[in-house]
Amino acid sequence: MEVTAQMVKDLRGMTGAGIMDCKEALREREGDLDGAVRFLREKGLSNAAKKAGRRASDGLVSSRVTADSRSAVLVEVNCETDFVAKTDVFTGLVDKVILHVEENGGDSLPPNPGGEAIQEDVATAIAKLGENIIASRGERYTLPEGQAGAIGSYIHPGGSIGAMVEVRCGSADTAASAEFAETAKDLAMHIAASSPLYKERDSVPQAIIESERAILLAQSKDTGKPEEIVAKIVDGRINKYLKEVCLMEQPFVKDSDQKIQAWLSSRSKELGDDIEVFQFTRFQRGETSGQEESE
Repeated sequence: MEVTAQMVKDLRGMTGAGIMDCKEALREREGDLDGAVRFLREKGLSNAAKKAGRRASDGLVSSRVTADSRSAVLVEVNCETDFVAKTDVFTGLVDKVILHVEENGGDSLPPNPGGEAIQEDVATAIAKLGENIIASRGERYTLPEGQAGAIGSYIHPGGSIGAMVEVRCGSADTAASAEFAETAKDLAMHIAASSPLYKERDSVPQAIIESERAILLAQSKDTGKPEEIVAKIVDGRINKYLKEVCLMEQPFVKDSDQKIQAWLSSRSKELGDDIEVFQFTRFQRGETSGQEESE
């Protein structure tokens, strides 16, 4: 049957696919719009498989915090170029991933169980945009019932880095204050800027410390220095490493004269309540793309 310009226009409006793809789909399905949509979706899944091996290290890190600041999500969705990352189709997909993580948690993203619906959305976006796209990761925080606190988030301009932090306190009045909300936001901004790996020294796995120690000892073994001197040098470097990777020992990004621990103590006194960082997550765009290729 003849494929008219109006039929192509209607199918493009429904799917966003290219003109030639729409014509092909309509011919294959003999003008049936619903059948043509299914054809394009199937083709999109095929195209997604073909593009899956291509490196996707651009994209966006994004977050959403509920109005009461008691729940939040942080996601990363990757593509191949910043041009695609700026399109409405791609940002719309990011919004869908956020909604999915809000409802199901970060562990439900593809290829994990529960990620099938999002993978269909990803495949549709691949068909429209012509690049490999991955819903790479997501995290969801929700404050327990009865626990006072707030979740703060920060996204660096351009969506290259994002962080969220769950901050707890003793009373609901403190949690509802503008000062507490500002504290949570400042912490999220600091985490995004300073890349802490752990909250404090006690949370650093011993295996990590021993691995770092072994590397430093290997680097120092040919210096000709006595063993006891080498041991002191290594201890000093381990201490420096822990100061760099532990949130509480980092200089506060907005006031480098204060460590985070001291700054939080001063905020606690100002608010008349104990403020505690319970957990945090930081995503940097593209930092997992190499890992995915090697797995």
